[in-house]
Amino acid sequence: MEEFENDKTLEETATGVVNDDELYERHRIVVDAGQEPMRIDKFLQQRLSGVSRTKVKLATQNSCVLVNGSPSKASYNVKPGDVVSVLLPYPPHSDEIVPEDIPINIVYEDDDVLVVDKAAGMVVHPAVGNFTGTLVNALTYYLQGKRGRDGKEQKPYLVHRIDKDTSGLLLVAKNEEAQVMLAQQFFNHTTERKYAALVWGDFEEDTGTIEGNLARSQKDRRVMAVYDDPEVGKHAVTHWTVKERFGYVTLIECVLETGRTHQIRAHMKHIGHPLFGDSAYGGDKILKGTTFTKYKQFVDNCFALMPRQALHAFILGFEHPTTHKMMHFESPMPEDMREVVSKWRDYTSAR
Repeated sequence: MEEFENDKTLEETATGVVNDDELYERHRIVVDAGQEPMRIDKFLQQRLSGVSRTKVKLATQNSCVLVNGSPSKASYNVKPGDVVSVLLPYPPHSDEIVPEDIPINIVYEDDDVLVVDKAAGMVVHPAVGNFTGTLVNALTYYLQGKRGRDGKEQKPYLVHRIDKDTSGLLLVAKNEEAQVMLAQQFFNHTTERKYAALVWGDFEEDTGTIEGNLARSQKDRRVMAVYDDPEVGKHAVTHWTVKERFGYVTLIECVLETGRTHQIRAHMKHIGHPLFGDSAYGGDKILKGTTFTKYKQFVDNCFALMPRQALHAFILGFEHPTTHKMMHFESPMPEDMREVVSKWRDYTSAR
């Protein structure tokens, strides 16, 4: 019998840039000793229920099927003892999603992809507690009745996520082929993503790197924590650069080498610089500064202006799945975050 289990190496690589493991399914199959030679595409069709021949073909073409750790060709014949690892994006469950006419800011669209500038406060896709009002509900409504050049109905296929209260650029595929091809780029860490963040405290250096495995906190399952034990959690790396210093808070730019859930938020908390306004990670309290009443009023006014974490995905770059041209998008800081940064700039100048 084949052995099905999680493939740690593939899982860590596949989710290195994807913000949530739930967007992908992973399989690790140890081929049975009695297996007759069989083309790997046919083998996977037999072993993976509900997976189409097209999806297997696309996954193979885009290096999402590995045999003994190396990308496999569709013509490869599996042998006893082979270890087959597969990464497949989940299809959208459109029949379970209610189309909703919700305003969204689409900054780019063609037959294969959409780039959305997501507002803070919008959940990306339906889940427990948020079955309506999500970006996927809005995109399902937007794409109703639209068909691609192949005549197939277009649907929103997610390839990554950003948190509910994080604003900024999000890439969405409009067909299965584009989704699998984009997944390969996330798999190989070849996309470009940068975030602007306002964090508590000042830094001694102008640049730095945070490394630390991330897993659910044992004290609070709603948040992520950093663990030194290499067997706990998933490898995560965040690079940061100081853009502007305000004494008590600092505006930084973050580049993700990996892209775990809450990565920037958890990593910055770990090094003592929680995101400004981030209630889940303790950033919604005055952590630096004076005890003067006027200062407290100033910070409370900033919290009121931006009742969320100060995090914005402002750059997104990727190779187009059909034209293979490099695409680059930039999003200006949203009004709430821009106003708070401006207030800190004025406060620092006056001081």
